[in-house]
Amino acid sequence: MGRRAEITELTRVRVLGFIREREAIFWVFIFPMVLAAVLGFAFRSGKVKPSKIAVVDSEGAAALVELFNADPEIKTELFATRDEALAKVRNSAVDGMVEPDPAGGAPTLAYEPGRAEAATARLRVQRALDPPPEDATETLKLDRLTQKGSRYIDFLFPGLLGMNLMGTGIWGIGFAIADVRRRGFLRRLLVTPMHKSSFFAAFMLSRLVFLVMEIGVLAAFGAWVLGVPFHGDAFSFSVICLVGALTFAGLGILIASRVRTMEGASGLMNLTMMPMWLLSGVFFSYERYPEALHPLIRLLPLTALNDAMRAVMIDGNSILTQGPELLVMAAWCVVTFVVALRVFRWE
Repeated sequence: MGRRAEITELTRVRVLGFIREREAIFWVFIFPMVLAAVLGFAFRSGKVKPSKIAVVDSEGAAALVELFNADPEIKTELFATRDEALAKVRNSAVDGMVEPDPAGGAPTLAYEPGRAEAATARLRVQRALDPPPEDATETLKLDRLTQKGSRYIDFLFPGLLGMNLMGTGIWGIGFAIADVRRRGFLRRLLVTPMHKSSFFAAFMLSRLVFLVMEIGVLAAFGAWVLGVPFHGDAFSFSVICLVGALTFAGLGILIASRVRTMEGASGLMNLTMMPMWLLSGVFFSYERYPEALHPLIRLLPLTALNDAMRAVMIDGNSILTQGPELLVMAAWCVVTFVVALRVFRWE
């Protein structure tokens, strides 16, 4: 056989082998299209994205709202109290907060100067208020939010903690189960009197062994190095981390219940986590998506975990105020565990 025929035959074998690998087909063709579609929807272009401004409902607020709404590049939302509006700024749901001056002077814009969106919002608000209202000597007063709890890193860090809990739960447990199946170890367990629930519980409990060290190191790094505040109590924070870890452990078990190869497990894990990376408010608030999607996004386990993390760490709320978020995570944990018991196969 000549060199050309040899190369041709080897190439044909490799092509046929690739076609038979369904996981490879998924990663090469389907996954890029899904990723492009989701990112294209989240960051679609076509028109200038308006700045979202929270307006405190007090004397003079109606006139400001009318003035801002006349500008197509500004979108306003009215809030009853300053604290409610400021919480939206801290959570990056809005780009800034405008508070009218009861004396009729220039309103005050509170924003974080380190965020590009906030700096753009300041320029747009300034433009909308030019010329100054009535007899004011200045157009706009600025309140730069640089204190801890109002910075972008303070919004981002709880989301990164949540993403880490998701990743270690799904990848750590899912890959472990897929690996013991690949090595044929599960067949040996089939002849033992061990129950599937005990097998799953061992994986979930082993995940908790490293939870304290994992979260403790990350939380300490955020507090001491990044200066992220921790306004909540340790008990509430611990319960949320515990429920979140168990939730994603259940997801990891369910994903690995039937897959036979490491490639298949990897594909399903990434397919499960990708929507939550983009939708659950890790890097930016999910309130940036269309309002019709918000109820569905809040049903994602990572969204519930991130919301609860931020409420405890940044806003100082207790576990008693996080009932809906805990219910969402607990439901995911129970449902995935029960379904995994039904669909799991030892072989």
